[in-house]
Amino acid sequence: MNFLPAIATQLPLLLPQSRPPVMAAARRQRPPIRPESLHPSLWLGHQLARHADAAVATGFAALDAQLPGAGWPRRALTELLLPHPGVGEIRLVAPSLVATQTAGRLVMLFDPPATLSASALAQLGFAVEDLLIVNTRTRARTPVIPGTDSLWALEQALKSGHVGAVLAWLPPRLRAERLRRLQLAAHAHDGPAFVLCETSAAQRPTAAPLRLALRTNGADVLAVRVLKRRGPLLETPLQLALPPVLSEVAQLRARAGGVPADTGSNAALTQRGGLRAATFVNLAAG
Repeated sequence: MNFLPAIATQLPLLLPQSRPPVMAAARRQRPPIRPESLHPSLWLGHQLARHADAAVATGFAALDAQLPGAGWPRRALTELLLPHPGVGEIRLVAPSLVATQTAGRLVMLFDPPATLSASALAQLGFAVEDLLIVNTRTRARTPVIPGTDSLWALEQALKSGHVGAVLAWLPPRLRAERLRRLQLAAHAHDGPAFVLCETSAAQRPTAAPLRLALRTNGADVLAVRVLKRRGPLLETPLQLALPPVLSEVAQLRARAGGVPADTGSNAALTQRGGLRAATFVNLAAG
């Protein structure tokens, strides 16, 4: 008996049906799925990540263009590495801190390395009387664990949810797990949170999603190298023009005295006897 004709009649039912031309064309025209549409923490290696919360503009267009979300992140730490205090770090973050104050939110500064100049801060746009300065360090008493008081106070401020922005000079040689605790606390902080560390910290891992290295590069110019961000590497440092805090006469005097103009501008923010109107909290007293 010849069964071939019967099998042949069943072949169209066994073979997969081809897609109609219209459906195949529609599938080819469908746009690819973007990683950020699946989850805000996903991004491709060649692109900058996006933040679930709107970032805070830095006030420097060149820097915004290189940061995920086009600004300082919220609910996360931004780590700034300095060769020494006073390289221009306050002028770098001033636009975002002033904007925070303008929105009616509190700005807290933890353990500035020297007394800040009220006149220089006012020139940058700060409402000096509304600043809250927290001092946790003293030469008379050393905590059992260096930086315990400052880290505890900073962690509580981040967790509170009532602070608009923080700027903290951290103790040197801070362990990675201590910084990780601050990063976890920053998840509750709806605003920028800046922590300042020594340049040598670049050799240690960090939980902060954004890490920048700062150094002066001439009069009122700050070189910013992006060491870590949620996106591709950036090989070339950015050159940012900082707002001057010295008058023309003061700049001439600084040059005449052999002091570089950029050093004089940075020193103007840390003059002794300056910040009198701000509110101070001294956790190291007693």
